[in-house]
Amino acid sequence: MKNILIIEDEMSIAEVEKDYFELHGYAADICVTGTEGLRAAMEGQYDLVVLDLQLPGMDGYELCRRIRAEKEVPILIVSAKKEEIDKIRGLSLGADDYITKPFSPSELVARAKAHLQRYERLMGKREARGPEKIRIRGLQIDASSRRVYVNDKEVQFTTKEFDLLSFLAQNPNHVFSKQELFEQLWDMDSLGEIATVTVHIRRLREKIEADPSNPQYIETIWGAGYRLTV
Repeated sequence: MKNILIIEDEMSIAEVEKDYFELHGYAADICVTGTEGLRAAMEGQYDLVVLDLQLPGMDGYELCRRIRAEKEVPILIVSAKKEEIDKIRGLSLGADDYITKPFSPSELVARAKAHLQRYERLMGKREARGPEKIRIRGLQIDASSRRVYVNDKEVQFTTKEFDLLSFLAQNPNHVFSKQELFEQLWDMDSLGEIATVTVHIRRLREKIEADPSNPQYIETIWGAGYRLTV
């Protein structure tokens, strides 16, 4: 049985989320403060985290950043913040999805299920693949340890950033549209926000390019998509 951690200070919302997850065969725990949620996420064994942004003790942005730095689990933000900048910030900090309130509990469960399945497939592929290193000029990607080096200096990546960079590097010089990348990496078809692809491409460039405004690795092919050039 998959274990879900719900970090939400509005008990009425948290209990609805918990009820729907349990109705679909998941176990779910609730934390109502950011500090309590961080402790549970670090010490517990959870397969997915549902996270509100406006929390007492520690806000959801900081909580997302700290969980992502230590844990490789899907993080779904559920928030009343509807501005695009809030979504971009949450996704940039490592969240896998962003759902605005009010929301459909059934859609939340569907998205959670899709992310859990995708993570399972990624873990399975990683175990089957074994050690693998990709070198492209000054860029080195170690798939077995999930580490990236730029000019021999290690650079930290979120789970989704690494998956996107690794996918592009394994298919060099191939142009992928945003839709193709979204379906390949997020694996949810129409669920989620396709704009997250643009956000993650920007984050990759900030981390691997000497001049992100004039990229030498990840190029934009106008009207077509992106490619990693070797």
